[in-house]
Amino acid sequence: MISAGEFRKGTTFEFEGNIFVVVDFQHVKPGKGSAFVRVKMKNIVTGQVLDRTFNPTDKVQKATIEFKEMQYLYNDGGLYYFMDMETYEQIPLNKDQIEDALPFIMENSMVKINFYKGNAFRVEPEMFVEFQIIECDPAVQGDTSKAAYKPAKIETGYTLQVPMFVNNGDRIRIDTRTGEYMERV
Repeated sequence: MISAGEFRKGTTFEFEGNIFVVVDFQHVKPGKGSAFVRVKMKNIVTGQVLDRTFNPTDKVQKATIEFKEMQYLYNDGGLYYFMDMETYEQIPLNKDQIEDALPFIMENSMVKINFYKGNAFRVEPEMFVEFQIIECDPAVQGDTSKAAYKPAKIETGYTLQVPMFVNNGDRIRIDTRTGEYMERV
């Protein structure tokens, strides 16, 4: 059992007969009254996202999630195929299950797949990934009227903000938890 005060992003728990993963949370301590935890949680089976408020002392059953390292192979229409490197077994996942990880994975990259009772429900890319910039505006000297960032597109098609000194063809490191630029490699 865990208390609602221990919720963090990615925490999985059983609630009202379903399994949920915490998408976002906020500990709130109002000026009057007692503190509470505002949680955005996603049902791992149906994909439904709910907003709930918990008392920090409320107890829920922690769900046991299994993790398996797998290789992303290819996509075929709406299905994305992953292979277990030990057994060479392939499993297809639909776009809804891998939507958050999609901008940060390429063919042949290794990912961690989460399973609950043998069913895959989420894909986690590595925490830090490196990609090449394929489309980026050139820096304009003296352009400091706004923050020194510009949009750039990486190999997967994902667009993010990068510093002005980053150019086409540069390799950058990205934090997949936030989707933000970290450094030039």
